[in-house]
Amino acid sequence: MRTVEWIYLIFNLLMFVGVIGIGRQSQHFRKMIWGGFVISGVLLIIHGVVEGLRWPMIPAYLLTLVPLVVLFTKARRQQQSGVTSLNSKGSGASASTSTVTRKFGRVRIIATSLLVLVYAIVSIGLPLLFPIFSFAKPAGPYGIGTVSYDWTDNSRDELLTSNAGEKRELMVQIWYPTNPDAEGATAPYVNKPEIYGTAFNEVLKLPKLLFSSLSQVKTHAIQEAQLSDAEAKYPVVLFSHGLHGYENQNTFQVEQLVSQGYIVVGINHTYSSLVSVFPDGRVAQFESEGKEGFEQLQFSYMDKLNETWVKDAQFVLDEVEKLAEGDPSGRFTGHMDLDNIGMFGHSFGGATTVQMLMDDPRVKAGMNMDGVLFGEKRIPAEGVGKPFLMMSADSTVAGTSVMSDEEIAAMGTTRPEAEKYYEEVYARYESVTVGGNFWMELTNTKHLSFSDLYLISPLLEWTQGVDARGTQQLVNDTTIDFFNHYLKGQPLHMDTEVGEHESYSLKKG
Repeated sequence: MRTVEWIYLIFNLLMFVGVIGIGRQSQHFRKMIWGGFVISGVLLIIHGVVEGLRWPMIPAYLLTLVPLVVLFTKARRQQQSGVTSLNSKGSGASASTSTVTRKFGRVRIIATSLLVLVYAIVSIGLPLLFPIFSFAKPAGPYGIGTVSYDWTDNSRDELLTSNAGEKRELMVQIWYPTNPDAEGATAPYVNKPEIYGTAFNEVLKLPKLLFSSLSQVKTHAIQEAQLSDAEAKYPVVLFSHGLHGYENQNTFQVEQLVSQGYIVVGINHTYSSLVSVFPDGRVAQFESEGKEGFEQLQFSYMDKLNETWVKDAQFVLDEVEKLAEGDPSGRFTGHMDLDNIGMFGHSFGGATTVQMLMDDPRVKAGMNMDGVLFGEKRIPAEGVGKPFLMMSADSTVAGTSVMSDEEIAAMGTTRPEAEKYYEEVYARYESVTVGGNFWMELTNTKHLSFSDLYLISPLLEWTQGVDARGTQQLVNDTTIDFFNHYLKGQPLHMDTEVGEHESYSLKKG
């Protein structure tokens, strides 16, 4: 929860308890009620202006009205008490009536206490279960700037739609080092968050309610800030998301890299991403090409699709080279170290990274985060031939051994077919570490642990049994160590970590 939210919520709950518990005959009761209403109202206004209102806070918002409700109820009771007093003078009150009244009072106190407890749990629980999530503060010495581009590869037709004459168009976001005190507009997590919320629901089948506060998620990046001049040039690292992913799905990782002095280029692979939103308002939805479940995972289909992603990455590198040579804005001209280009990706983007390592001499080192090795080329027996780090979730590597019959059936296949499929998966992994390369397996992780997704809500963490921020810290430390060595020539600490550890195992070829 955010700071003003906490202050506002705690004050309202204390006021609620105070209003219920303090004797209403106290001469200060009325002043306290009006004072509580005014303070709560002011805090509500500050929260709305500074942080923005959101639906999980509705129970807390209603608490602001408690003083008015109490005053109205007290006035009504005083009025009714006067009428009852007049009636009792004519009829006489009995001792039994007094006893019933006392018993009713005790029941009312118990019921009221339970109401306060339940309401407090709801008021606190909803904002915690549906938070405005945030990213860890970047640990490096640099601030972060960002700028987006809409690039079209006029040499390629768009193969994933039937629109005649359409060329391959990509949204690309670049993050880069700035001075730590750079000022400007903070970049939102995603553009058009309402479109992303719908896409999460329609493509990933996640409740739209989980993403209702995406518009209020902020990053540490400043839009179009000036590039830091602390270094003459900065290494460039490409990022390729997973199938159904998006270019900033690994903001947790990108921001830490940039803060350490890297320029990171995130590619949105149109029609294979969760959604693409172009500057003129056009939206490109995910295109499954009529394939679902196990059919979509077939090597014949995925290897072919990966060719498009590799060409995307190569085209983006071409455009990056143009920026380095002559950026119209002047920002990147002469400041990109094109002799030290790396690449990393999640899932299908990880597979794309491996293909780029084997296919494009410009990419010097690469990381694949939990990606099956789809693509045209197999890693040869002698290895990739360049520095490479494979990172895997233990649940992914376990394959069908951790999958129930119901889960396999839901994919649209049988256990024997799934086991045969994984035989090919493991066969493609055989030469991953050959030539001195690394393979890290993270314990108690899932496929989406290598993305921002589990930050959305603790509900996702609990249901999946993962530690989102713990995994992200390990991934970030390893990423920076890897690229610092192979792109900046700094000492490599992973060499001393080979073996079994509590949270991971590390193998080296």
